[in-house]
Amino acid sequence: MIFFEFARRNIRLNLLRSLLAVIGIVIGVVAIASMGILGNSLVLSISDSLTTVGDTIVITPHAGGGGGGFGGVSSRGITDRQVIEIQRAAGSNVVIPLYSGGDRIVIGGEIGAAQIYGMRPSEIPELLEIRDGVYLRGSTTALIGSSLADEYDLIVGSRVAIGDEEVRLRTIGILEERGVGFDINPDFAVVVSDAFYRDLYGDDDWSMVIVKVRDLNKIDTVRAAIDEQLNRREQVVNVLDTRAILETLIETFNRISTFTVAIGGISLVVAGVSIFNVMMMSVTERTREIGVIRSIGARQGEVLRMFIYESFILGFIGSAIGGVLSFIGGYIAVIIMLEDTSYLFVPSSLVYILYGMAFGIGTSIVSGFYPAWKASHLNPIEALRHD
Repeated sequence: MIFFEFARRNIRLNLLRSLLAVIGIVIGVVAIASMGILGNSLVLSISDSLTTVGDTIVITPHAGGGGGGFGGVSSRGITDRQVIEIQRAAGSNVVIPLYSGGDRIVIGGEIGAAQIYGMRPSEIPELLEIRDGVYLRGSTTALIGSSLADEYDLIVGSRVAIGDEEVRLRTIGILEERGVGFDINPDFAVVVSDAFYRDLYGDDDWSMVIVKVRDLNKIDTVRAAIDEQLNRREQVVNVLDTRAILETLIETFNRISTFTVAIGGISLVVAGVSIFNVMMMSVTERTREIGVIRSIGARQGEVLRMFIYESFILGFIGSAIGGVLSFIGGYIAVIIMLEDTSYLFVPSSLVYILYGMAFGIGTSIVSGFYPAWKASHLNPIEALRHD
């Protein structure tokens, strides 16, 4: 196509000016795609870390009593009778009451602090997984969270002392890493039997109750049933649906991701202005040439396409280079922020490269449309007289 060749020729004749326009497109595409990749990878990472508790309902005492500081929790908690009511409302779903507090620990003469959870040994497998060793046996053994074990180099058989009295327990198992949760966070915790916890801290009422819902489609129904069972007359407990929090959190991160992509888009708009200036200068410099082309029979649409081709070529080259650099930039950003590149290669992350390239080409064409329209509507006689 002769008019496409005219567009390529003009880019070659004004190489430096065209190169600056291409660089602007490259920067814009890289900004959009890299920020999109990073944002999506962050959302996927958070989602994977939290989905293990997305099937959970957490019941805590209303107006305090379930938080716990050093040396146990407040005396106000959830009674055994209330646990029975929760089990009745929850039906066949797993109900796990537990104690929660914090205390000092002593390991090999080194003093630290850890979260202390007290649970019925038979119910621990419903909530936690073992990395090494076995589950609790008796009241003189403990399970250690993975992060706590790594920090203090604990293994199965290590001794841990808890509290001011430094009651010694033998580590019988190391827990599998669980990540951040809305119910409990066992990675930096010591898990003991409920009997040991009561003897050490003197607590009778439970700090919280966790319900693991087997069918996620029924989680709202189960939550409503528990709330109706315990809070009929007054607010006795707080019933928290972790799935709703998970969905809200992921939605928030998605909005943050969209915002960062929009910030990157600003640079592409600036690049569009640069292409607009390049095309306007091209029209001004080639006014006489346009007059000659029109005088030998070229139609307005053909002149319009010639300049659209020129802006398209600039946008395509810039977007292609930007797409390649976006993958590299996204890789670097994910490595720095997440230290894990597995989320980079999923389709929902890679699609941002296509979005950035499409936006780059589209911005170029839009920016070149008015100069192209102006060139196509020049009066051939006046254009030939242009000096």
